Amino acid sequence: MREDDDLEPDLFQSEQDRPDAFAPLAERVRPRDFTDFLGQDEIVAPDRPLRRAIESDTLSSVILWGPPGSGKTTLARIIARRTKAAFVFFSAVTSGIPELRRMIKAAEQRRALNKQRTILFVEEIHRFNKAQQDAFLPHVERGTIVLLGATTENPSFEVIAPLLSRSMVVVLKPLSDDAMGRLLDRALADPEHGLGQLKADLSPEARRRLIGFGNGDARAALTALEFVVTQTPAGADGRVRIDEQALDTALLKKALRYDRAGEEHYNLISAYIKSLRDSDPDGALYWLARMLEGGEDPKFIARRMVIFASEDIGNADPLALVMATAVWQAVEFVGLPEAQINLAHGTTYLASRPKDNASYVGLLEAIRDARAMGNLEVPLHLRNAATSLMRDLGYGQGYRYVHDDPSAKSEQAHLPERLRGKRYYRPKLS
Repeated sequence: MREDDDLEPDLFQSEQDRPDAFAPLAERVRPRDFTDFLGQDEIVAPDRPLRRAIESDTLSSVILWGPPGSGKTTLARIIARRTKAAFVFFSAVTSGIPELRRMIKAAEQRRALNKQRTILFVEEIHRFNKAQQDAFLPHVERGTIVLLGATTENPSFEVIAPLLSRSMVVVLKPLSDDAMGRLLDRALADPEHGLGQLKADLSPEARRRLIGFGNGDARAALTALEFVVTQTPAGADGRVRIDEQALDTALLKKALRYDRAGEEHYNLISAYIKSLRDSDPDGALYWLARMLEGGEDPKFIARRMVIFASEDIGNADPLALVMATAVWQAVEFVGLPEAQINLAHGTTYLASRPKDNASYVGLLEAIRDARAMGNLEVPLHLRNAATSLMRDLGYGQGYRYVHDDPSAKSEQAHLPERLRGKRYYRPKLS
């Protein structure tokens, strides 16, 4: 066996050219070319740069970023079929640095002996830690490999900056409802690789439910479709009819995509807070439901509500902070699932109250001045004359006690001389 035989550069191509009859439906009907690749026209339409680079076999290093079932591996397989380069599959889950070294050595030999490029497809590249990712860097830099990475996590957080700067990041989106529907229809009709031989019919309601079940994930939708069709008995006429009742019988509750430690965590809490800020209780309730269904810690949500009450409502309704704090205490005391009611109560209250961030904005301006101007002296009349020496130096001299002299409130200076007349607090509501 040649030293580079271990790489099996044609394995990825041969697997997709001969779909296994026992493979899951999602694998059997995987698109083999751009004509069948659904839902990502923004990046693979004929006039798009990535499509042109693939078709002209001039692809440079790329990071494919998208949620599960959006087509990252499918796109990689299309590239494998079209390129003249050696296409090497490398999984961050099952492979490590020793395997990478062997692959790099073989890539160097191909380049030296055959002038052949090597495209290294790294599935789930985010599973490599930062030090391991450094191992790719010199070989990408020298052009020994063209890196094709795939990740479900935000590359800004999970891929080292030097690799990002040498790669184009391509964002794949969850499949649209239209693309998901066409995908299901195609799988049902395909007699060779799909479910066509089972003569299954989807009712419009069941089709809609399956699209929602997939939640933009083609693999999840096709897996659910295959399970439902194969587990539903055929009628007297030999046809398998799938309606909502058949779906309810066959499928369990769909777990919503949510990663409490990843980007989706930040996306959903951001959508929730922005809905509160825009006084949209309906939007806020929806994002609250998404977080709760995804398994978010209710105490985290309650803490953000407490912050929001002062940051965005402030003195427009001082009771907002009381309400948010009470919700936090209720969540601590009650726990899920009943604490959802407390969170909904607080959410609709905060979303419905007037908004005024003057306290927060004023604090930020004061912090900027404090940092920019250093330790400005406290005016003498505001200083505490704790000793006779301090009194002799003028500490507290000229201070006017507002309870004895109400006009002191407006006439007496409370800022350092350089900031005299500066206004930080500018409430929006009188």
